[in-house]
Amino acid sequence: MGSVTIKEVETRKDLRVFIYLPEKVHRDDPTWLPPIYLDEWELYDRKKNSSFQYTDAVLYLAYRDGRPVGRIMGIINKRYNEIHNEYHGRFCFMECYEDTEVVHSLISKVEEWARQKGMVKVVGPLGFSDKDPQGFQIEGFEYPKFIVAPNNLPYLPQMIENEGYDKKVDLVNYRVKVPEELPLIYQKVLSRVAHNTEFTIVEFSAKKELKPYIIPVLGLMNEAFMEIYGFVPLNDKEKNEMANRYMMIVDPRFVKIVVAKEEVVGFAVGVPDISPGIKAANGRLFPFGFLKIIREAKRTTNLLMMLGGVKKSFRGQGIDVLMAVKILESSIRSRIETLDVHLVLETNTGMRAECERVDGQILRKFRIFQKDL
Repeated sequence: MGSVTIKEVETRKDLRVFIYLPEKVHRDDPTWLPPIYLDEWELYDRKKNSSFQYTDAVLYLAYRDGRPVGRIMGIINKRYNEIHNEYHGRFCFMECYEDTEVVHSLISKVEEWARQKGMVKVVGPLGFSDKDPQGFQIEGFEYPKFIVAPNNLPYLPQMIENEGYDKKVDLVNYRVKVPEELPLIYQKVLSRVAHNTEFTIVEFSAKKELKPYIIPVLGLMNEAFMEIYGFVPLNDKEKNEMANRYMMIVDPRFVKIVVAKEEVVGFAVGVPDISPGIKAANGRLFPFGFLKIIREAKRTTNLLMMLGGVKKSFRGQGIDVLMAVKILESSIRSRIETLDVHLVLETNTGMRAECERVDGQILRKFRIFQKDL
């Protein structure tokens, strides 16, 4: 067996190998969820993805005997580092066969690259921001995969620890069973909030109704998420890119916005779990994959809670409960049986308390690692 060689991705042909390598690595993994490949091409396109404007980034492929056996991306998010006064590089989108030499070669190459750029630490998996899949999954492999979450095989976390990495922070995924009627604690808080005429809850029945709120919501996200590890504020172009990226899967029934004096002060966004549709389409939208995804969006009984936030000066006034109640009401009407609350930082005690208040159970756990250079 020949030695491992590392090659930087430089051509479109190289990028194609990089993008489609995971489906070869996971060929025998029945739980694997492919990405939507059209999104992957845009994610790695330096002209289409605005994140490249404020990051240094490099993509590497590992080869053995002329065959691709692994991949990794290195990122230095200069905007994030400047805001937080850090000199941290990142590794992300790592995939490989169970081969310690491949893991060592890939991660060492990113460390070398980051060190040459003046970085003192490498963290990851962590992409351009926390809106990309982050961490390696470390628990809950018995449950199906879901969108915008890590898809790694169980051996990778241990192999990265063997390279000298330890825990930076964990994230958890809660599952909440939709009750037949609202929990008593919610009813009490709702009755108090309902008398506050300062707040107006805005609900939607069509995507076109959402458009005037998209930029204000993402502006509030910039403000509300500043304390979240890995988050990078979006500029106007990135807001539009993110809106376009998710508009296809957004269901207006599960978007709730709270307004105070014509200002958006709270938002909650859920999307039907289209993961089985993506799996059935094998990540390809065309020629008929998009029909499978649309069909799954209509018949799924699981809702993914992707985003939510409240303006800091309005927290503690029941806005989060008001939105949660409206999400539950819409879920009951739409025959949704479970809610999967997307990756929540273990340090986000407020969100975790809300999940546990309605008997949410942790299904999956993910870990971001770190190593001093």
